[in-house]
Amino acid sequence: MKMPPDMPGQGAMQEPGPALSGAALDRLMPMHLWIGASGEVIRAGPTLQRLAGAPLALRAWTEIVTLRRPRATRRLEELLQMQGGALKFTLNSRPEIALKGLVVTLPGGAAFVNLSLGISLVDAVGRFDLTSSDFAPTDLAIELLYLNEAKTAVVGELRRLALRLNGARLTAEVEAATDMLTGLANRRALDDALGRLSASSLPFALMQLDLDLFKAVNDNHGHGMGDAVLRMVAAVLRSHFRSRDVIARVGGDEFVVLMVDFVDRDHLLSHASRLIERIEQPMEFQGVDCRISASIGIAVATLARRPSCDVLLQEADIALYESKRRGRGRATFYDDWQRRRHGPGDTAF
Repeated sequence: MKMPPDMPGQGAMQEPGPALSGAALDRLMPMHLWIGASGEVIRAGPTLQRLAGAPLALRAWTEIVTLRRPRATRRLEELLQMQGGALKFTLNSRPEIALKGLVVTLPGGAAFVNLSLGISLVDAVGRFDLTSSDFAPTDLAIELLYLNEAKTAVVGELRRLALRLNGARLTAEVEAATDMLTGLANRRALDDALGRLSASSLPFALMQLDLDLFKAVNDNHGHGMGDAVLRMVAAVLRSHFRSRDVIARVGGDEFVVLMVDFVDRDHLLSHASRLIERIEQPMEFQGVDCRISASIGIAVATLARRPSCDVLLQEADIALYESKRRGRGRATFYDDWQRRRHGPGDTAF
């Protein structure tokens, strides 16, 4: 093998034979090391330099690679004695990368070491973004690269498909539990949450709200205005209650709120009063102001009293219509309605 004319230091190690250009040598053996008799590297393959992260010419071979098997050595003479045998190296700048090698003796005590990636192939390809151009065309690594790329493509597509399917499933689940006009929970979501709360030991209040004078909005201004008002009421409810509370639209202008661990009567009445006051403020849509109000019925589940879901909804509904019967724009507890049926007393406002 004749030294390529673009290599430094040719002449002393040149021998008769066909010339091999540096470009051809790099293509045939892109991970070679040409080591002079002094132990300095004359030429290194482009892929090896890419892995090392720096030019390798004129550096001692022992600064670049470490021979591990069949025995460790830092002497070029001992390396040459291992000619023809399978050698195991590691790259000093990347000691985790294992290399396989074969050494050939050149005239004048020089050496030519051809290296390849062993079990580090897949890791090196991923870390250094290696492609088929970084390997000899006859290298088995090319086949492995194709297999790995095919596997990566298939796994990536399966992952994307799984994400799309999972996203579609989650979207469907959210939509199935969401009122599409207001974005609040719907009756199905409310029933699920109410069932879980009833089965737990947590106290909670069920507040049922119905808009007063809403029919007049639809009659006088059309359903576009009515839908806008419902969305504005939904926004008021979101800002008024805690994130842990469940707010649902269960009918045209009817809403239900589950207030977890919030059953103090004074606090509930104050909360309902502020909510009604906020809803009674003028709501503007396309330059038109409209005024509505709200009536509220409240039923409470405590540790001592755990009525069924249906009973709680019925109690809140009875209390709601008691609020409407007594003038609207107010809140009534179910147990207050019960007491009024049997005697004086009125705690609604």
